[in-house]
Amino acid sequence: MVNAAGVLRQPFKEQVAAYRLRLGELVPTARWDDIEREAHDRAFMVAGAAKADLLADLAAAVDRAVTEGTGIEAFRKDFRAIVERRGWHGWTGEGTAAGEAWRTRTIYKTNMLTSYAAGRHAQLRAGGFDFWVYRHSGAEHPRLDHLSWNGLVLEADHPFWAQHYPPNGWGCGCKVRGAHSRRGARRVGGDPDKALPEGWDAIDPKTGAPKGLGKGWDYAPGASVQAEIRASAEKVVRWPYEIGKAYMTSLPPAQADALSQAYRRLPSLADDLRRYAERALGERNGAPIAGPVLQEKTRTLGLLTSDQQTEVGAILGDVAGFDFVMTSPAVEHIRARHGDPETERRRGQIAIGPADYRLLPLLLAGWDELKAGEEPERIQVSRTIGGERVHAIFERRANRRLLALITMWRVKVGGAPRSQRP
Repeated sequence: MVNAAGVLRQPFKEQVAAYRLRLGELVPTARWDDIEREAHDRAFMVAGAAKADLLADLAAAVDRAVTEGTGIEAFRKDFRAIVERRGWHGWTGEGTAAGEAWRTRTIYKTNMLTSYAAGRHAQLRAGGFDFWVYRHSGAEHPRLDHLSWNGLVLEADHPFWAQHYPPNGWGCGCKVRGAHSRRGARRVGGDPDKALPEGWDAIDPKTGAPKGLGKGWDYAPGASVQAEIRASAEKVVRWPYEIGKAYMTSLPPAQADALSQAYRRLPSLADDLRRYAERALGERNGAPIAGPVLQEKTRTLGLLTSDQQTEVGAILGDVAGFDFVMTSPAVEHIRARHGDPETERRRGQIAIGPADYRLLPLLLAGWDELKAGEEPERIQVSRTIGGERVHAIFERRANRRLLALITMWRVKVGGAPRSQRP
C-alpha cells in the first residue's frame, strides 16, 4: 500500500471543497456498500455508524484530517475518544490493537485519497488539459492491473476515465497528471505510444466492475460535483486561515451546529491549541524553538452554533456565520498580562501557560455565564472546569466575521479575582 501521507497532509482548496460537500448529508449505515459510487460525492458515511451524533463526531474528526492535514495519529486519538464517549460497539476491528489500527487507517486513507482525487479532478478540468496521464502509486506490492496502466496517455474525455480514474480500490494511491500536448505528457511520466490493454473495459462478474477495479470503485471521485467543487474552492480567499471554516455556513443549521460542537470536542484540537500557543511564543516545554516559529496567525476554534449566535447576538448584534478564533498576538498578550505565576498569585489567580489553551474548546462548548465586555464589541464568557473558573474575552470583528480571543484568565473556585481588563 502506498504511503501517501507526505502528499495528502498538504490540503488544497479543491480537496477541502470536495470533502466538505459530503458534510451536507451524514448518512447512517450498517455496511460499507449501503451507498455506492457517485453517491459518495455528496454524502459522508462510516460503515456501522448509525447514530447521528456519532456520525457528526466522526465527520468532524475526518474534517480535521482532510482540511488541516493533522495526520493519522491525531485522527486515531480522536477516534478512540469518540468511540468511548458515544459507547460505540460492534464496529469492525474492535477489540484488538491491530483491528483498531486497520479500521482507523481505512477511514482515514479512504477519505484522504478520495477527497484528494476529487479535488485534483476539478483542477484538471479547470486547467483545460487535453491529455490525462495515469501514474501508478509506486506501491511496494502493486496491483498488477494498476501497474499496467502506468504511463497511459488518453484524451481527457476518453471513457476510460469515467471508471478508471483513481483511486480504484481500497488504499489505491494512483494519481492522474495533466498535459496540454503529447510532448508535455512525456514530461510528466506518460508514454503517448502506449496502448490500452486489450479488454480493459470487460466486466469482472465477481465485482460487477471492469477488471482491476475494486467493487464499488468503478467511478471517478468528484466527477459528479465538479462545478460545485470549483465554485466552493473560490470562496477560500485567505489561505490558510479560511480553510478552517469555509463552506460550513452553507450547511443546514442543525448539521453545522453538530459539526461545530463535535470539532470542539476533539482531543487533537486541544493538543493543537497547546502547540499553536508554544509556536506563537517561540518555545516548546519552556525552551526556545530554533528556526521559524509560526506562520499561521489565526487559529479557528469552530463556528458559533445557532444558540450561540442568538445569545451572543443579543449583546453584539449580527454574528451569523462567525467563528471563534485565537491569534498569535493574543497569545503573546496573555503571557504578558497573565503569564507570570507570582503576579497571578497576588491577584488570587493562576498563571496561563501554553497547556491551558486546551481549556478554550471546553469553555466554548458550554459556557455557564455570558455577559457584555467592558469595552464595545466584546463579550466575556466563563465556565467552571475541573475546580477552576475559566474566563475569556472575545472581540467581534465584523469585516472577517469572527470573534477573536483578546485575553483569558483562571482562578480556583471560591477565589475572588480582581476586576479584569485586557
